[in-house]
Amino acid sequence: MSKRVIISVISDLVTDQRVHRAASTLHEAGYDVLVVGREMKSSLPLPPLPYKTIRFKLWQEKGALFYAHYNLKLFFFLMNNRADVLLSNDLDTLFPNFLISRFSKTKLVYDSHEYFTEVPELISRPFIQKIWKTLESFMLPRLKSMYTVNESIATIYRNQYQIMVKVIRNVPILHEPLIQTKEELRKELSLPLDKKIFILQGAGINIQRGAEEAVEAIASVPNAILLIVGGGDVIPDLKSIVEQLHLEDNVIFKNKMPSSELRRYTAASDVGLSLDKDTNLNYRYSLPNKLFDYLHAGIPVIASNLPEVANVINKYDAGVIISSHQPGEIARCMNDMINNQQQYERLKKNTLIATQELNWQKEQQVLLNIFAEIE
Repeated sequence: MSKRVIISVISDLVTDQRVHRAASTLHEAGYDVLVVGREMKSSLPLPPLPYKTIRFKLWQEKGALFYAHYNLKLFFFLMNNRADVLLSNDLDTLFPNFLISRFSKTKLVYDSHEYFTEVPELISRPFIQKIWKTLESFMLPRLKSMYTVNESIATIYRNQYQIMVKVIRNVPILHEPLIQTKEELRKELSLPLDKKIFILQGAGINIQRGAEEAVEAIASVPNAILLIVGGGDVIPDLKSIVEQLHLEDNVIFKNKMPSSELRRYTAASDVGLSLDKDTNLNYRYSLPNKLFDYLHAGIPVIASNLPEVANVINKYDAGVIISSHQPGEIARCMNDMINNQQQYERLKKNTLIATQELNWQKEQQVLLNIFAEIE
């Protein structure tokens, strides 16, 4: 009989590539996998998946009552559904998993997608931040199996709680190249054929992630457009900036979409943008999905000077690092990227070299080792 793994996450599952990769790997390794998430009013239908899923419908979609409702519902779900291993994703699902693991003696694995207690949404609300930090300081020292997205965040947790933390990066599956050419993709996606395309993608395009400056910068890049794909708190502000600066012909917005469709838009672009600001510890030590998605699409990256991001860019010489978030500096890098053809071809070639090392086929072995160790 297959061992059952219940994976819980607060996302709607549609665009959560990290959870999907973990669930698929465990399914392929012979585990009976059930992924628990939530369904929002704006959620897209789930595509066919090899593992089982359930999405909770909740009264609220944000705020304290939302988190309380989700965690309460998750607690009773886990209490009434047997599992051999619980895999909790991020601090906002850990408490019910932790309680059930203690009550039922079930093995628990924790995946921290970010430095949760230092996200901007909590820094601005110190009382709420203190609640999360109290929960974290109670649970993490008692965990036996934990991993996170990069070495910087792992080191922080190791030093703070004297625990073992492994690293599993947000690298994509190494796919066969798309059969369509860039021109064919653009025709199919109704994107302009005669302009350079800079893409900024993400499920959380929020404040302090450089999106506003990118919109202003594109006004100074001739014969180019900015393609923004995804969702986030700052999208309405970006649309206002576009309207105020009369950039309707320079910026294209696309809503969040399944990863298979997003991959096509990324491959149809010329340059990827990863412009998070060093305004909080979570952003400082981030290593976002989009960076690796750009590399796997074969497009060079313009990125902010954050330690983990810059380390990847510089190690593989697969992009350029901006010296500031001034729109003029971003525009300068954009223009240099598309006008210096020799440099562009070198960076583009190096993205392909990087993907031979930075892929899920290699990274998944860490996850399998973690599960083998707890059996």
